[in-house]
Amino acid sequence: MPEKVTIATVARHARVSRQTVSNVLNAPHIVRQETRQRVEDAINALGYRANQAARQMRTGRSRLIAARIEPTRDGINGSVLDRFLHGLTETADAAGYRVLLYTAPDDDREIATYGDLLGTYELDAFVLVGTKYGDPRTEWLADRDVPFVTFGRPWDALDAHPWVDVDGAAGTAQATRRLLDAGHRRIAFIGWPAGSGVGDDRRAGWHDTLLAADVDPTGLHRETEDGIAEGERLMRDLLVAAAPTAVVCASDSLALGALQAVRGTEPPVSVIGFDDTPVAAAVGLTSVSQPLGEAAARCVDLLTGVLDGNHESPPPVLLQPSLALRHTA
Repeated sequence: MPEKVTIATVARHARVSRQTVSNVLNAPHIVRQETRQRVEDAINALGYRANQAARQMRTGRSRLIAARIEPTRDGINGSVLDRFLHGLTETADAAGYRVLLYTAPDDDREIATYGDLLGTYELDAFVLVGTKYGDPRTEWLADRDVPFVTFGRPWDALDAHPWVDVDGAAGTAQATRRLLDAGHRRIAFIGWPAGSGVGDDRRAGWHDTLLAADVDPTGLHRETEDGIAEGERLMRDLLVAAAPTAVVCASDSLALGALQAVRGTEPPVSVIGFDDTPVAAAVGLTSVSQPLGEAAARCVDLLTGVLDGNHESPPPVLLQPSLALRHTA
């Protein structure tokens, strides 16, 4: 009968202490990368499987975190969340956690789901995606001392809870500067209705960059709900009312609509989107790219710190986007 593989077996194989093996299993972020890799190689070579029930009794944790899948819209911007969740799952796995995915059509239903999940699965924590002013989800979790982090900042109070975000204003500022450097002055913006923290942030980057270049943005801004048809409609309106030579959009969906509206115009109108979706790459759309893998990894870092009893509030993480240049700008 083959010998039972235990933590001690793994420790001997990896030439480390049993405590180090335990740390790799339960708190991998505190172990040096080289040592962690050696232990993980030994675990794989020996076929070791930790007893999850015993680990949960010992640590008081289920090693399970939950994240929401957003309802599908136009199939374009949903890919942004897909990439984030893929990165979250990979990073959580490396830290010894599993990700439970759930869906909900709105905030009320999502909050109701929290109670169901906490009662059924004994979750350790949540990763919330997308935040807004007066977000009832974060309030519900905080009132019940449920650990969580958000991908998206708390727009009402930046020190309200741990968060990771991408600087949307910096992204649209990069896009606008790119167009200014190319000689454009009539640079329009198509965004979302005022009151969206993310949308307002992205609009501010365009607006403030034009002002800094002594360019008047008056009449060059339009607002709408997200979508290709909406982007096309507002771009056609801008072409008639404001005659822009370029446009920055708050999403790739809006930018794809704008592209349809400017097809065949002379001189050509430059278009820049936001999120660098696979569709943007396929059609050659210049777009602001978010570091989604890094954002997911930083969310896990913050969350493991909270769960490990770090009583100091971790500093927020604001990541910088980049511009994926293609032939539309």
